[in-house]
Amino acid sequence: MVAKITSGASVYGALYYNYEKADKDKARILAWNRIMERSDGTVGIAECMRSFEPYLAANRRTEKPVIHLSLNPHPDDILSDEQLELIGREYMEQLGYGDQPYMIFRHDDNSRPHIHIVSLRIDENGKKINDYREWERSMRICRSLEQKYGLNRAKKEERSVSSAMTPVDYRRGDLKHQIANVVKPAARSYRFSSFKEFKALLGLFNVTMEVIHRKIDGKVYNGVVYAAMDERGKRTGVGIKSSDIDRSVGYDALRKTFLRNRVRMKKSPIPESTREAIRTAMCRESREGFVRELYGRGIVPVIWENDKGTIYGVTYIDHNSRTVFKGSAIGKEFSASVLNRLYGVLSVSEPSVKDRQEHGIPTMETGLATGLLDIFSVESYPYPYENIPEFPYGKKKKKRKRRGPHIG
Repeated sequence: MVAKITSGASVYGALYYNYEKADKDKARILAWNRIMERSDGTVGIAECMRSFEPYLAANRRTEKPVIHLSLNPHPDDILSDEQLELIGREYMEQLGYGDQPYMIFRHDDNSRPHIHIVSLRIDENGKKINDYREWERSMRICRSLEQKYGLNRAKKEERSVSSAMTPVDYRRGDLKHQIANVVKPAARSYRFSSFKEFKALLGLFNVTMEVIHRKIDGKVYNGVVYAAMDERGKRTGVGIKSSDIDRSVGYDALRKTFLRNRVRMKKSPIPESTREAIRTAMCRESREGFVRELYGRGIVPVIWENDKGTIYGVTYIDHNSRTVFKGSAIGKEFSASVLNRLYGVLSVSEPSVKDRQEHGIPTMETGLATGLLDIFSVESYPYPYENIPEFPYGKKKKKRKRRGPHIG
């Protein structure tokens, strides 16, 4: 059994994600602990939020008070709802969350039924639950539960404990730290094969990037600069050199990542379920319906269009397989030209791209389903056609001219 643990800031987002799955018959509620109930004995998001609120109100200084876990048995293990519930409760008890409010959901959205648990990292006094060596303790608990319930041991285990990738907020300051907390895990966790695809992925987290080529003394130097974006997808603040973040997100390292990912994607191509999801979404009559359909399936389409509303490119970000790819990479039927024939011409009733820009309306599809915020830790913002200033690190400071000694 493999446990995946994610920390986040939005408890509503984590709950919405699971309840939305339940509404689509891809999940169902198994059990809950310390959660208010309706008069009929059921539990909804409102009851969950009322149960979590006192804990959140008492929170002292924990920035990411939400814990969202998934427990994934071996594919050969056939478990009943009762067994999954018992495993979930015992896991939470041994990890130190037995007295916390939490919800347990069974998910059947892939070939391996598994459970998701939403809870809080802070107790009723606002103190953070001890998470020291949490991953190691989690592994020991999984081994113990496997033995107790006669489960198969997962052959391949990867450390899946991570802090949620939170969209950058340029108003909060400390942009270098915020941007680093997006760029590094994004480069490590997702598969992409070009700078454009990586840039599209970062755009979901309010981060943009620019590749710089400079010739100095006859030698060409390549580099990458990262920067924050505002609500309209426009670059703001100073640029942060990749060398100030980590070598793994520099120009040379990313080029190696592209090559590595291309090999991986040949061995493990885009799942047929992803193709089918996009194919189904393209049956929608409107672009909004197309985007909404994909959001509901954990796929974000980044649509590229010019000022006339012509779609000339589309990049898909599949959070399920953590893969970024252009439409034509999976077939001509998914290319930008096909998408343009379907949604590239705006109707008379819809505002033009120019009108949208003049009135501050994003030209790209926005508003990723709230439920995705916690589990995928992303928000969809318009991908920018920003004008990068000539000096990539921001405005140059004017050098003051030194005045000579005053004579006279």
